[in-house]
Amino acid sequence: MDDDLSRLGYDDGKDPGAMRTIGEVAKALGIRQHVLRYWEDQFPSLRPVKRSGGRRYYRPDDVAMIARIDRLVHKEGYTLRGARLALQGASGEAASVPAEPLPIPAIQPIASMAGQAWPDQLVRIRDDLAKALAEA
Repeated sequence: MDDDLSRLGYDDGKDPGAMRTIGEVAKALGIRQHVLRYWEDQFPSLRPVKRSGGRRYYRPDDVAMIARIDRLVHKEGYTLRGARLALQGASGEAASVPAEPLPIPAIQPIASMAGQAWPDQLVRIRDDLAKALAEA
């Protein structure tokens, strides 16, 4: 099977091709159930079978896709959008949309406090915040 699936630890006696519940998939892949439900909204191709009462059953292909999404997002640094675009590619392999780092904002000194020492500025800010909290 796929390298992503090599870490699965199913020990429930089911056939490897059997459908799995959301709890079984979450436990095997180490992904929380609410994340799996959210990914269903974010990845249109991830559609588990829903039976009565809305209970989800994931096919082996669904589990493989979840493992790929997890790898792209948590190991390779893709955004959800980037992972979705990578999965939509013809080969299904991650190709060209890695997450871009966010720019780090520069710290600007406060003009009205430019002449004071930093510890004095911090004490003044703390006192202003304490006063505002007391008045609230």
